[in-house]
Amino acid sequence: MALCEQFTTPVDAIISRMRALDSTLPERDGVAVFNRVYLTVTEAVDRHIDRGRFPDARAAITLDVRFAERYLAAVERAEEARRPPACWRPLFQMRRHPGVRPLQFALAGINAHIGHDLPLAVVDACRSLGCEPVDLEDEFERVGDLLVSLEERIREDLMPGPDLLQIADPLTHLLGSWSLDRARDATWSAARALWALRRMPDLDEEFTERLDAAVGFAGRMMLTPLP
Repeated sequence: MALCEQFTTPVDAIISRMRALDSTLPERDGVAVFNRVYLTVTEAVDRHIDRGRFPDARAAITLDVRFAERYLAAVERAEEARRPPACWRPLFQMRRHPGVRPLQFALAGINAHIGHDLPLAVVDACRSLGCEPVDLEDEFERVGDLLVSLEERIREDLMPGPDLLQIADPLTHLLGSWSLDRARDATWSAARALWALRRMPDLDEEFTERLDAAVGFAGRMMLTPLP
């Protein structure tokens, strides 16, 4: 694929912004929980880029940065008392609720970011690079593989222990219905649809709004307070 030779946007700047955000938030804040998870993912992507594990490093950097910018923009909107996208509102609204567990916060953030932000980021990256979504499929899949590899660890780290089985049972039932693999497949389909609709502004806007609302609805269900 033909890419701009001068594109050098650093992932390091995104990592610095996430670390700065982490330093300002209480440990149990729902946004802080997701931010730590996402920081781990972004650091892993950065290491893979540095080690040459992406076929096209510039494409991977572009996608990673456009992806992260959407999350950070949502955080900024919430901090400024402006409405973030619908997919993020449940997390910001429930971030301090004592009945919501850390694992719920983490997976609700992943749901919002993968289900809504990632397909839009694919389109953003394609516009920046002058390419088609198919040209970013390798980078998309490798980032997705990193997320899947981390999901199991996230569940293990944040799932309540044996002494909290009364909580863990409904939590397992609630979150067992969501799959990162299925979400990733749906995201790629959404990205391709958004790219196809880019020259039809009315349909593009309607599709984007419905995607945002649907992902937000799923996130609200995931953040159901537990006894």
